[in-house]
Amino acid sequence: MRTGHFKERTAQLVALSDSKVVWSFAGLLLALVLAAPFLIGNYQVTLLVSAMIAIVGAVGLNMLTGTTGLISLGQAGFLAVGAYTNAILMMDHGWPVWLSLPAAGVVSALVSLLVGVPSLRLKGLYLAITTLAFAFIINHVILYAEWLTHGPNGIFVSGAKVMGVDLQRGKALYYLTFGITVLVVFAALNIQRSRVGRAWMAIRDHDIAARVMGVDLLRYKLYAFMVSSFIVGIAGALISLQIRFVNIDVFALILSIEALAIIILGGLGSIAGAILGAIFLSLLPEAIRLFFDAFADTNSSFYTTYVYEIRGITYGIVIIAFLRLKPEGLIGLWRDVRKYWSNWPLAY
Repeated sequence: MRTGHFKERTAQLVALSDSKVVWSFAGLLLALVLAAPFLIGNYQVTLLVSAMIAIVGAVGLNMLTGTTGLISLGQAGFLAVGAYTNAILMMDHGWPVWLSLPAAGVVSALVSLLVGVPSLRLKGLYLAITTLAFAFIINHVILYAEWLTHGPNGIFVSGAKVMGVDLQRGKALYYLTFGITVLVVFAALNIQRSRVGRAWMAIRDHDIAARVMGVDLLRYKLYAFMVSSFIVGIAGALISLQIRFVNIDVFALILSIEALAIIILGGLGSIAGAILGAIFLSLLPEAIRLFFDAFADTNSSFYTTYVYEIRGITYGIVIIAFLRLKPEGLIGLWRDVRKYWSNWPLAY
């Protein structure tokens, strides 16, 4: 079905897609997402907002780990930096949301230099441990810098408005989060196709070969840290707007593990995989709840009692199953389905 289909110009090579069908489906999906708040209830809207925030954070981590090959377990720390920056600027200094959101990303990017510069020559397990230590340091700084972060008391986030619209209403926050998600996804797709993105992929595939080809490893690794932290910081700021109360307990280490699980389940190095993984893992607890609610009330009470244990066991089973049966993740599964559809009825 693809015989005779060739790329003749550079514009065709760098295009996001050359298929009218793909763009048609993308337009249909965009229309459905825009209409969703008017078709579903407030609880479902909240779930979608959480899923979109997870997409933003997963795309940010994917730029560092999936595209550049630098393992990070410090995403909870960068989320906390973004959330606290947004809350402090809004509540203590009266900044509007449209300024505090990008400022949260900038502060997270600058803070990433503290862990990025000393870790530029590290990789693998050593880099993972370093970023994990950074997350612990951030938690302690937030707890003891009460003059800035209010310490263990946390910060209430209220009165957030954009163009006079109250973001405490579910639909307003939904559309704000959706707009930021679209911008982040398109920015990430274009960065991957740029010179910087190709340098990151070269570092991931073979850093010594990349250096021989003229890629400045230290500089491009630092770029990866800053871009990833900027996006993750914005995700943290969105979390502060959604939960309306920023406390250090929200940003536990498990968030870093879940973020890594998202890009593994979705498919490392793929923006579409990060999106699929974020949606899948964000809605998985709801699917588990619906499964238990479908049976007797005793099962429902059992789920309520052991919700965290059940969720943790399910996450572990799903991760192990994907690593064993489909290492490429959900995006690999989608590619197999698409290939089967294109080649049917042939077997190859």
